Amino acid sequence: MASMEENFPRGGTQKKPTEGKTAKPKIEQDNLFDIHHEEKTQKRKRSQGDQGKQKKKFKPDKKNTSKDNAINFEPLTVEALCEGMLLLGCIKEVNEFELVVSLPSGLSGFVPVTQIGDAYSKMLSEQVAEGELPEDLNSLSDMYSPGTLVRCIVTSVEKSADGHQSIRLSINPKKVNKGLNASTLTSGMLLSGLVSSVEDHGYLIDIGVSGTNAFLPRQKARSYIKLVKKGPDLKIGQNLNCVIEEVKNKGRIVRLSIDRSEVAASIATERQNWTLSNLLPGLVVKARVQKVTPLGITLSFLSSFTGIVEFMHMDPKKSVSYSPNQVVKACILSIHPISKVVRLTLRQAFLHPGGSPNQLSSDRMGAVVEESTVKVFFKQFGAIFELDDGSLAFARLKHLSKTRKSFKPAAFKTGSKHKCRIIDYSLMDEMCILSLKYQIIEAQFLQYQDVHTGDVVKGKVLALKPIGMQVKVTDGIKGLVPSMHLADMILKQPEKKYNMGDEVKCRVLECRPAERKLILTLKKTLVQSKLPVLSNYEEAKPGLITHGFVVCAREFGCIVKFYNDVKGLVPKNELSSEPISCPEEVFHEGQVVKVMVLKCEPQQERLLLSFRLTSKPGPEHKREHTAKKNQQVKYEIGEMLDVKVLKKKENGLEVSILEDEGKVIASLPTVHLSDSVANCKLLWHCLQEGDVLPRVMCLSDKGDHIILSRKSAVISAVQEEQVVRSFSEIQSGMLLTGYVRNVMPFGVFVEFPFGLTGLAPKMSMSDKFVTDTKDHFVVGQTVIAKVMSIDEEKQRVLLNLKVSECSSGNSAVESFALLSQYFKEMKEIRNLLKRRGESSTAQSLCELMPGKELQLVVQDVKEDGSALFSSSSVTGLTVTATRYHLGDKSIVPGEKAKVLVLHVDALTSMVYVSLREELLKQRAKQRLMENSQHSAIVQHIAEEFAVISLLETGQLAAIPIASHFNDTFRFDSEKLKVGQTVSVTLKTVKGNDHGVLLAVQDPTKKNVFVRIRKESETALEETLPAVKHSLSLGDIVSGTVKSVKPTHVTVAIDDKLTGSIHASRILDEVPIDSFPTYTLKAGQKVTARVIGGRDVNTHRYLPITHPHFTRSIPELSIRPSELEGKVTTMLNHKGENALKKCGLYKVGQTVTCFVKKYNTLKNWLEVEVAPDIRGRVPHLLLSLSTKVLKHPEKNFKNGQALSATVTGMDVTETNLCLSLTGIQSLEQGIITVGMVAKVTPHVGLTITLPGGKTGKVSIFHLSDTYAEKPLGDFKIGKIVRCYILSNENGKIQLSLRQSRLNPKSNNKVEDAEITCIKDVKKGQLVRGYVKSVTPSGVFFGLSASLLGRILFQNVSPYFVQKHSLYERYLPEGKLLTAKVLGVNREENHVELSLLPEDTGMPSILPESLGLPRYDAEEEREEREKRDELKKLKTKRRRGSSEIEQETKPKKKKIRLADENDSGIEVYCREEEEDDQEEEESAKKKSKIQKRNEAPRLQISTGFTWDEDMNTVDMPVLSQKESSESEDEEEDLQSKPKKQTKKEKELEKEKMEKELCKLEAALMDPTRQPQTADDFDRLVLSSPNSSILWLQYMAFHLQATEIEKARAVAERALKTISFREEQEKLNVWVALLNLENMYGTEETLMKVFERAVQYNEPLKVFQHLCDIYANSEKYKQAEELYHTMLKRFRQEKSVWLKYATFLLKQGQTDATHRLLERALKALPTKEHVDVISKFAQLEFRLGDPEHAKALFESTLSSYPKRTDIWSIYMDIMIKHGSQKEVRDIFERVIHLSLAPKRMKFFFKRYLDYEKKFGTTESVLAVKTAALEYVEAKSSLAES
Repeated sequence: MASMEENFPRGGTQKKPTEGKTAKPKIEQDNLFDIHHEEKTQKRKRSQGDQGKQKKKFKPDKKNTSKDNAINFEPLTVEALCEGMLLLGCIKEVNEFELVVSLPSGLSGFVPVTQIGDAYSKMLSEQVAEGELPEDLNSLSDMYSPGTLVRCIVTSVEKSADGHQSIRLSINPKKVNKGLNASTLTSGMLLSGLVSSVEDHGYLIDIGVSGTNAFLPRQKARSYIKLVKKGPDLKIGQNLNCVIEEVKNKGRIVRLSIDRSEVAASIATERQNWTLSNLLPGLVVKARVQKVTPLGITLSFLSSFTGIVEFMHMDPKKSVSYSPNQVVKACILSIHPISKVVRLTLRQAFLHPGGSPNQLSSDRMGAVVEESTVKVFFKQFGAIFELDDGSLAFARLKHLSKTRKSFKPAAFKTGSKHKCRIIDYSLMDEMCILSLKYQIIEAQFLQYQDVHTGDVVKGKVLALKPIGMQVKVTDGIKGLVPSMHLADMILKQPEKKYNMGDEVKCRVLECRPAERKLILTLKKTLVQSKLPVLSNYEEAKPGLITHGFVVCAREFGCIVKFYNDVKGLVPKNELSSEPISCPEEVFHEGQVVKVMVLKCEPQQERLLLSFRLTSKPGPEHKREHTAKKNQQVKYEIGEMLDVKVLKKKENGLEVSILEDEGKVIASLPTVHLSDSVANCKLLWHCLQEGDVLPRVMCLSDKGDHIILSRKSAVISAVQEEQVVRSFSEIQSGMLLTGYVRNVMPFGVFVEFPFGLTGLAPKMSMSDKFVTDTKDHFVVGQTVIAKVMSIDEEKQRVLLNLKVSECSSGNSAVESFALLSQYFKEMKEIRNLLKRRGESSTAQSLCELMPGKELQLVVQDVKEDGSALFSSSSVTGLTVTATRYHLGDKSIVPGEKAKVLVLHVDALTSMVYVSLREELLKQRAKQRLMENSQHSAIVQHIAEEFAVISLLETGQLAAIPIASHFNDTFRFDSEKLKVGQTVSVTLKTVKGNDHGVLLAVQDPTKKNVFVRIRKESETALEETLPAVKHSLSLGDIVSGTVKSVKPTHVTVAIDDKLTGSIHASRILDEVPIDSFPTYTLKAGQKVTARVIGGRDVNTHRYLPITHPHFTRSIPELSIRPSELEGKVTTMLNHKGENALKKCGLYKVGQTVTCFVKKYNTLKNWLEVEVAPDIRGRVPHLLLSLSTKVLKHPEKNFKNGQALSATVTGMDVTETNLCLSLTGIQSLEQGIITVGMVAKVTPHVGLTITLPGGKTGKVSIFHLSDTYAEKPLGDFKIGKIVRCYILSNENGKIQLSLRQSRLNPKSNNKVEDAEITCIKDVKKGQLVRGYVKSVTPSGVFFGLSASLLGRILFQNVSPYFVQKHSLYERYLPEGKLLTAKVLGVNREENHVELSLLPEDTGMPSILPESLGLPRYDAEEEREEREKRDELKKLKTKRRRGSSEIEQETKPKKKKIRLADENDSGIEVYCREEEEDDQEEEESAKKKSKIQKRNEAPRLQISTGFTWDEDMNTVDMPVLSQKESSESEDEEEDLQSKPKKQTKKEKELEKEKMEKELCKLEAALMDPTRQPQTADDFDRLVLSSPNSSILWLQYMAFHLQATEIEKARAVAERALKTISFREEQEKLNVWVALLNLENMYGTEETLMKVFERAVQYNEPLKVFQHLCDIYANSEKYKQAEELYHTMLKRFRQEKSVWLKYATFLLKQGQTDATHRLLERALKALPTKEHVDVISKFAQLEFRLGDPEHAKALFESTLSSYPKRTDIWSIYMDIMIKHGSQKEVRDIFERVIHLSLAPKRMKFFFKRYLDYEKKFGTTESVLAVKTAALEYVEAKSSLAES
C-alpha cells in the first residue's frame, strides 16, 4: 500500500500538499447537507487543468470500477468474519465479566473482561494474585454504558456445542490500532484510546502505538466527564474517542482531546495519511458516490479508496436521492483484513463520532406486525422488510421459515407481505430484527421482560444441580427452581421424580430481567393457588389472605416468604388458635402456608402476618353478617354490578367494576357468562375490550380476587333467597341452583353461591345409565341439585341431579324458559355486533336471520352432496346446504340459487341454508294461536335447539333440545334427526327479533312421575319438614326463632315441629320502608297464634276442616291484635282459594306489601301482601324518579314494607297487579316516565309507558336544541321523563323537550316547536333535518308533520350535474339551517333556501370541489368575443415556436389559474387539470370561469398594488393569450350559426376598436401588472429585481397556485445574477416562507438545506428562525437555535437573537443561563459588549432589576467604558426614576476620565436637568462643572 502511495500521491505531485491546493477540495466538499441540485454552475467553473488532474487521480481505480458490476452488497454474515477484522460496534449490555456488543447486520459479539486493555488486565491479575480488590479497579458497569460506540477487532469466531457461532472481540487499542505507528500520527486523527493512568494535570492514554506517549489534559476531558455522568474522573480501563491535537518529536509525544464538540466535528482527510492497512472503523469521511444500485452504493473516499454501502446502511430519509458524483458524508463500519473490503454507512447517527444510535421504544419489542412488506431479499443473509410504521427491519434466513427444508425463496419476492414479530433490535443498523416463525409469533414470552411475577409457565428440565433444577422456558429464557421449591415437601432425591427433558408447570417467584435471572417454584399448592399473588409490600393490605412458604421457624415465630422476596413475620401468638411452644417442631422450611396480613409498613418493608384466618360467619342475623363481612370484603355476594371488559383471557374476562370508577378489577370466567354453554363461548368470542356488561352478580370476593357471574338462573336463586349461606342452613330435600365445579369419574362436584360444594355420585347423576361422567356434564354448566344427605362431621353434602328429582314436573315451562333465555342472549349478542359494526362479517351476521331468503351463487358441490354458496351479501361467512336441503335439485358451481336461511352460527361464521321447495314456496299466512299444537319437520339441529318448519304454514320455529338444566344426555335413539316429524306446541306466534317462532316439543309418554311445583312456593320452604301435630286454628304456641328471612321467619315450636311467621303477621301498624322480620333475632323466644297451615307437598294454605291439616306446616302470627284472639284475620277459615282471596281487593285500594325480590328477567318487583297473597309491581310503576328506575334492585331491599295501589290482577289471576305511583291516566299534558323500546334512525323513539302502552317521540321533540346526531344518547332500555302531547285513537305522541318537562326553568329554546304551517314566516331562519333528495329538489323536515322543499338552485351556488353529489353532501338526517323563501298555506307548501347569502352559513358543497357557479354563465358570451380578439392579437405578436410550445393536446380546460400562468412549468398544469377532470365530471362546460376565484386578486399579500380595475375596463387583460388551436376549439362552440358578410365586417370593425383600446392600455406606464403575461414582461425587463419576482409569486399565491409560485421562485433563482446576493437571498427567504405556510416540514427542510449551500449560512439560519417565530412554531425555532449555537458559537449575533427569542417567550431564567454559556463560548474581548446587549434586552423584554444588576457589575469591573455608561444612562432615562438617573450622573462626573469625555457627560447632565429638573438643579450641575475645571487647572499648575 505504501508503494501505491508513492506512485499515486494525494493531491498532486508532492506528498505534502501545499496550502493553496488543499483549500480547493475543502471548499468544494464542504457541503453541509449533501444536496447536489444546481451545482452545475459551480462545477463548470473548475479549470480544465483541474479536471485533467482529477482524471489522473482516478486512474488507479479503473480496475476496481470494472469489477463494480460484480460487487457483492450482501450484508455481513458470521461466515464473512475473520480474525483481525475491524468493526464498529455498539455496546448492548454490560455484564460483570463481559461487554455484549451489537455489530452491523444484526450480528452480536462479546468482549471478555481480559480484552479491555493492558492497564486494566494488569490490575485484574493483581487482584487475582493478592486476593483483594485494588482501590482503583472499577467494574465494567462503572465505565461502560449501553449505547456507546466502540471500535473492535475480531479475535476469534467459535462454534459452541449447540451449533451457535460466538464472536469474540477485543477493544484493546494495541490490537485495534495495530496498523498505526509513531510516524503515521498526524494532528486531527481520530482513534481509540484507553485510560492507563490518572495524573495530576491529566491522563495518560494508551493508544496502542509503541514508542508513543499520549497525554490528555484535564480541561479537554471536562465536558466529556460531565456528559457521561460516570463520576468526577476518568477511570483506568475506560475506552475513549480521542482526537490528536498536537504531535511532537516525530510522534513520540502526542497531545489528545476528547472534547465532545471536537470529536463530533472530526473528519478523516487525505492530509492525515490514512492507508488501507491502518484505516479505522468509526472514521467519518467525505465520499463521492460512484455507482448507485438498488441493493447498495459504491463510494470513493480519501481520493483513492473504494468502499460499499449496503442497502441497510443507506440513509432511509434520502435513500431515493443518491446519484453518481454526489458528495456525501459516510462513516466506516468495517475493514476486512484480507480482501480489504471497506463497508460504510450513510445513516445520520454515525456521521458525528462520539454519538450513539437510536434506540427502539420498549413497547415495540415483541410486537406482532400483521403485514410487513419485503423490500430486498439476499440469498445468504435473509430479507429486509418495511413495517407498518414505514420503518425498515430485517429477518435472517433461519427466521424466515420453521426449518431449512420448508424455506421457499420464491415467497420473499419484493412486495410480498408477511406476518412477523419483532424479536430484537440491531443498534448498529437502527433496525428491528424480525422472525416469521409461527412458534415465535405465537410465543407468550420472548424475553425476560415479558415474564411477570406470579405467571404460570411451562418449561423443560435442562439439568439437576445441587442448588436446584434448571428449566428452559423458551429458547432465550432459562429459569432456576431452587432445591427447596422442587415440591411441596423437600425432596431428598429429586432425580427420581424429574428426568432431563420432562415438561414441568412452574410459577414465577421472581424475575430480574436486568440480570437475566428467573426464579421458579414447582410447589403444587403455589402453582395452583387461586389466591392473590403478593409481589410487593404495597399490595399487602390488612385482611388479605394468600399463600406463602415458610423460610424459617424459630422460638419467636415463623418467617414466611412470598413472591419477589417479600417476607413477613408470623409472631408466636398468631401461629394457631392453640398455643404452640416450639414452632420449629410444628413448621418446617419450605412448607406452603395460607396466611392473612395483619399489618404492613411498606417503607420499612415490615409485614406482620397470622395463620389464624377468621372463620366464616354462621347463620346469624343477616345485617350482622354483612357488617362483619364488610370489614374484609368490599362487595357482598349477590350484589349486582355493572362492569367494563379490560382484557380477554383464555378462561374468561378481566373486568373493572364501574361503581368503583373502574379501580376494582374482577374476573368473569367464560363459563359464568351465561346459563347456556353455547352462549358462553359465543359471548366470549364477541365481547371486546371496552365493552360494558350491565347487571353482573358478585359470586365471591376474597379480598383482591373478585369472581362475577352472569348466569341468570344463579342470579335469580340469590335474589329469591333460594340459597344457603352456610353449612348449618342446608337441609335434605332442598332444591338449590349451582354450577358444576369439577367432573370426576366417580361423580360431579357442584358449587353453589356463598362457596358451598356438594358431590353428586355417579348413580345420582342421571335417570339414564351413566357410563362416562364427562358425557353428561361439563365444568361451569348450570344445574339444579337436590340435597340427598348431609354429613355434619365431615361437612359433606351428597346431591342428586336426576331430572325426575329436580324438575318441577312441568317440562314445557322449564324447557321454554331455557329457550327464551337462549334467544334473549342471542339478541344481546346481535346488538353487540351491530353496535360494533367494524367488520363486514359482523354486519352480515347481524342482518342474516333464520327465515330470510337470499339470492346466492353456488361455489362448490362436495362429495358428500353438500354445497357451498357465495355472494357479496355474505362475505366472510361460510354458507352451506346439506344434501337433504338441496332437495331434488341438482346444482352446478356458478349457478344462481334462491335459498332460505335456517340457522346462523356466529361463533364459526357458518350459515346453514335450504333450497327445499316446501320451505321456499309462498303460502297464504294462517292465523296462529298461542299454545296451539302442530306437526312439524326438523330441518336443522344446533347445540341448544332444533329448527323446525310447521307442516301447514312452512314457517320456521325453534324447539329446545333439553327439557331442564340437568337434561344433558341422550342416547342416539333419542336424539332428533333432520327430516323427522315431531308434534310441537307454539309458545310465541308474533314475529320477533329472532326470525323464528318459539315452541316446545309435546311430551311423549313419561316414565317418571314428577311433582308439579307452583310459583308460589320457594325451594327453601320445602325444607321445613312435615311433622304430624295436634295443633288447631287459634292455638297459642311458644317457640324459638330459628332463622330470619326477608319476608318470613322460621320458628322451632319444639324439637321436631317448625312453623313460619309471615312479615305481615309481626306488627299491627307497619311503618312504610321498615323491615318487620328484622325486628326478630335468631334464638329469640316468641309466643304466637296458629292462623293457618300449609300442605307439605303443594304448599297451598289448607282450610281448618281439611283432613291433612294435622300434617301441615303451621302458619303463625305474633301481631298483638291477633294474639288477643280476633278470629277475623285468620287465614282460609272458610277454605277459599287464592283466586277468591285476590278478588277481595278492589282496584284503587291501598295495601301494605313486602318486597320479595326484584325479578331482573321479567323486570318487575315481586311482593307479598299476606302469607297467601302475592303481587307484582311492573318496572315503570315503581317510581316517578328516573334515578330509582335505572337501578330498581338497589332501591328496593328484600323484606322492605311498601304502600301500593291495586291496579288489577295478572293474567293467571293468582297475583295482584300493583303500582307504587298510584293509578296513572295518560292524558294530554301529563308528565310521566317511560323506557326506550326502539330507536328508529332519522325518525325518533318508541317509548314504553306505565301500564304497558307505547308512545312515539319524533326527532323534533328530543331536545330544545337540535343536534347533529339526535338519537346518539338514546339506547334501548334508557329511562326518560316524557310529556304527553296527544293521546288520540290509542296513538300517543310524546315530547322530551325540557321546555315541556320543566316549563318554569328559563332554559333557552334554540329550535322552537313548529306545530303547523302557521308557525313558519317568510324570511325566517329555521333548522331541521334532511329527509330525502329527489329529482324535484331536497325535502327538508321542519317538524314531525311539516316538510319543506329546497330547489336545487337554492341548495348551492354551484352547478351540479350528478345528483349523487347532493346525496353525498346531504345525507338523510343531516342537520342544516335554511331560510324560508315562501309559504303557501292553502297547499301546505314551504319553499326554503340553503344558499350562503340567505343563511349566513358556509356553502353545502365545498369550494374545493371546483364546481362552476350558476351566475358564471352570464359572462360566457362576453368572453367568446374576447377570445376572437385575442386570436388576432396572438397571431400578430407570437412566433410560431411559442405557439407550438403552447398547443398541448391535453389542455382542454381553462381555469383562472391557467390564465394567469407564466407558461413555465407546463407539466404541473397538465397534471392538475387531469385531477380536475376526475374531480368534477359535471363540468362539461369547460369555459365557465370560476367566479369565486376572481375576487382573490384584491387580497393583500404583503404588497400594496393599487389594483384599480378601472384603469383598463377590458376584461381581456385577465385572460391568457391562448394558442390558435384552443381558439379554434372555442370558435366551434361560440359560433354555432353562420354569419353574413355584413355581420362579419361589423365584427371585424368592433374587434379593431377593441384592439386599439387594448394596445393603448398596455402602453399606459401607470398600469399595474394583472396577468402572468404582464409579470413575464416585467421580469424580462428587470431580471435581477427580487421585488418583482416576489410580487409574481404573491400573484400566484392569491389564486392558491402553490406549485406555480414555487416554479416562479425556482426561475428567479436561476435568472437573478449570482453577484446580486441580497436579491437572491430575498427570493430564498420568500421560498422558505412559502414552504412554511403551504408546504410540509420535509419540503421546508429541503429548501433550507439548499439555501444554506447557496447563501451565507448564518443569514439563512436567522431568517428561518424569524419565520418559525412569526408563525408561532416555537418548538422548531428552539431546535434551530440550538443547532445555530453549535455551528456559529463564535457569532455574537446568534446568542443575542436567541436571547431575544427566549425573552419574548417569557423564559427569563433560560436567558440568564444562556448569557453564561455565551460568555464561555465567545472571546473575552466580546464579553462587555455581549453583557451590555443582554442587559438592554432584559430592560426591554425581561426583568429590569436583573438588567440593572448586569450593568452595575459590568461598570464596576470596567468603570472607564464610557460607551456602557452612555447606554446605561439612555436606558435609565427611558425606564428609571429621576433619582436613579441623577445617581448615575453623579457617579459619572466623579470618575477620573479624559477631559473630553468628562465634558460630554457634564453636557448630558446639564441637558437632562434643563429638560426634567429645576433651576436649582441646573445651577448645581454648572457649579459641579466649574469645580471640576478648577480642580483640573490647579492640578496642571502644580
